Amino acid sequence: MARTGRRKGSPDTRDAILESARAAFAERGYDGASIRSIAANAGVDPALVHHYFGSKEQLFLEIAGAPVDPGEFVPLALVGDDAHLGERVVTMFLRIWDDPTYGRRLLALVRSGLAHDWSARMLREFLAAQVLRRIIARIDVPVEERPIRASLVASQMLGLGLTRYLLKIEPLASADSAQVVAMIAPTVQRYLSGPLTIPVS
Repeated sequence: MARTGRRKGSPDTRDAILESARAAFAERGYDGASIRSIAANAGVDPALVHHYFGSKEQLFLEIAGAPVDPGEFVPLALVGDDAHLGERVVTMFLRIWDDPTYGRRLLALVRSGLAHDWSARMLREFLAAQVLRRIIARIDVPVEERPIRASLVASQMLGLGLTRYLLKIEPLASADSAQVVAMIAPTVQRYLSGPLTIPVS
């Protein structure tokens, strides 16, 4: 007889949750996907999602293939005054990129995002929902400005990653990290809290 009702815990259950979560995050993004809907589409109780993955955030990080947990490194960049937040953000990104393990994983995520639409959506959600939102929330700027400011910071950080670590364009590729921070941090700081030179709708 065919099995009915919701699945109990098993490897198949975990795979079903992952499959449902991949579809949910791709279609609705991090904010639009819910544990309840992911569980319903997988045919399991929501408690099993928490059992296997702990939280929606941890489930997303596994789906996205995130190289690091933003909850562990972003708070470190937020310690200090807002006037030097750009410097700390750039320093944080460089430390991750330069780490032998984290850097390799991050490079793989970026390469995948450049090659595949689904991976691009996951990379976008990872940066927007997990990293930049935590940083922008710290700054005292109008709410309507936060999306464009986050996008500008993302353009700088991804551009730096591509130029320095993927394409390895010299002399930036071999420049000392402290020099890179000194050159780029002022621009990131302006994106975070300085005056915007384009209108925000």
